Amino acid sequence: MLPSNAKRLRTIAVVGASTDRRKYGNKCVRAYARAGWKVFPVNPRAGKIEGLQSFAKLAKVPVELDRVSVYLPPAVTLEVLAEIAASGAALTFFNPGAANETVVAEARALGFDFSLDCSIVDIGLNPSQFP
Repeated sequence: MLPSNAKRLRTIAVVGASTDRRKYGNKCVRAYARAGWKVFPVNPRAGKIEGLQSFAKLAKVPVELDRVSVYLPPAVTLEVLAEIAASGAALTFFNPGAANETVVAEARALGFDFSLDCSIVDIGLNPSQFP
């Protein structure tokens, strides 16, 4: 148990995390880990990503999340919106290419906070730093 004055690590789930280091879903895992976040990759087909246990579904991530970062095509993003809403994360990033008008409308209807910006840039890093 942490002492009451200990700072909890910030947490993020990367939905659409990839084992391919060229993909942004992998760059995000590395960027947030470098920035000191506790990272939870979500990919139903990967056992580990960048040495971190991957989870088949967002709902399987066993911690309270501060953020969710999505790297999926809009049609697949729609399929996980209810899980994102249920996660209780303070902020979700629909990275470029992950959302369309339908995704945005449904996310608004579900009532969770989201951004249509790059989650890597949001923490002061650039995806190009992760070749």
